[in-house]
Amino acid sequence: MTKYVALLRGIAPMNPNMRNDKLRGVFENLGFENVKTVISSGNVIFESPVRSAKKLEQTIEAALTKQLGFTSTTIIRSQGQIQKLVDQNPFQGMEHSQKSSLNVTFLKKKRKIDIKFPYNVDNRDYTLLGMYDGAICSVIDLTSAKTPDLMVWLEKKFGKEITTRTWKTVERILKAIE
Repeated sequence: MTKYVALLRGIAPMNPNMRNDKLRGVFENLGFENVKTVISSGNVIFESPVRSAKKLEQTIEAALTKQLGFTSTTIIRSQGQIQKLVDQNPFQGMEHSQKSSLNVTFLKKKRKIDIKFPYNVDNRDYTLLGMYDGAICSVIDLTSAKTPDLMVWLEKKFGKEITTRTWKTVERILKAIE
């Protein structure tokens, strides 16, 4: 059995069909084991003997539509991938605070990108630090910029099959998956 996290895009906990208990139910109905959620933003940890992230993503996306009536891009990462990301410590010396947001944007499809890191986005207060195994780490200066503006730029550059988590959430996912 391999431990995974499913990172679901666009989860709104105010929607009754997107609440953690309903999400866990879908994963349990699929036969996954040790299902649990981390905060209310679409982070579902589970175990499965299936080794193909693509197959897991397709299965989960179809089940969400069928069982709960909504579509959500699903991005799968293994425990090992999350551990490797945290071990690389891309935000070394930086702090998530009211003045700065440390974010990780997970791409569904891994690809090479034509950006030299670190990269300042459109001369704004967003800096992309690097690409780590299909995840882009970025810092936003919240004193002069807003997170939604960076999200719009990331979608234009990489498409809608992405989802973003704060670095604190990634660390919480790792603790919960261990």
